[in-house]
Amino acid sequence: MIMIGHYNTGVLLVILTLFSLPVFAISEKNNNGTKQIIVDQQGKGDFSSLQEAINSIRAFDPEGATAILVKNGVYREKIVIPDYVCQVTIIGEDKEKTVITYDDYAGKDNMGTFRTYTLLVRGNDIWLENLTIENAAGPVGQAVALHTEGDRIVVKNCRLLGNQDTVYTGGEGNRLCFYQCYIEGTTDFIFGWAVAVFNACEIHSKANSYITAASTPQEQKYGYLFYRCRITADEAVEKCYLGRPWRPAAKVIFYECELGRHILP
Repeated sequence: MIMIGHYNTGVLLVILTLFSLPVFAISEKNNNGTKQIIVDQQGKGDFSSLQEAINSIRAFDPEGATAILVKNGVYREKIVIPDYVCQVTIIGEDKEKTVITYDDYAGKDNMGTFRTYTLLVRGNDIWLENLTIENAAGPVGQAVALHTEGDRIVVKNCRLLGNQDTVYTGGEGNRLCFYQCYIEGTTDFIFGWAVAVFNACEIHSKANSYITAASTPQEQKYGYLFYRCRITADEAVEKCYLGRPWRPAAKVIFYECELGRHILP
């Protein structure tokens, strides 16, 4: 089900719930006990690799939140934030210049869609900001850039780049918020089970195809909400659908969005 229209009480509840998610580990909160780690490829930080920084965090760290500050650079890494790493903020120095990239895809060594991620987030209470997260495999089929399986995840001011299956929102009932992000792709490039709000984002199609492929479970009341987003496309793109259901109960709402001429009625 895809809806374009007015709010109801349920939609407002989704927005209020997601935007009341706790804000973790921003650097100015260090005086409140947040631990800070600096990642710098030039060797001027605590680690030169983002995965090494994540690996240094204690499981369910009793000391509380951690902030990882990532200096500009192209980090060719396939990264996992495990389920026992929680309350972590990862902030890039500049979203255009702090790039996490890898190039796995579904047909490579028969790995399938769900192992193609560049960044996999399994932990809860994770905040990502000022980053480019890219799957650089090209138009070769399913190739995920950001794969989430945790709850209460915020993605702010990030660029999520890929082609087919750029962003996978996994986990029944998990809640995500994308704010002021740029998300691009070709087919089904935002897909999955979770409850997610996309607020003030640019959603950019690179081919004539489908934007979303929600798989909202039948018993889950909410799916995707796109609120005040710009739905754009490459110049040559002229025929796109807002989405198609991955499962029969798929739920997607576009509200107060600017739809480009490429969107079919």
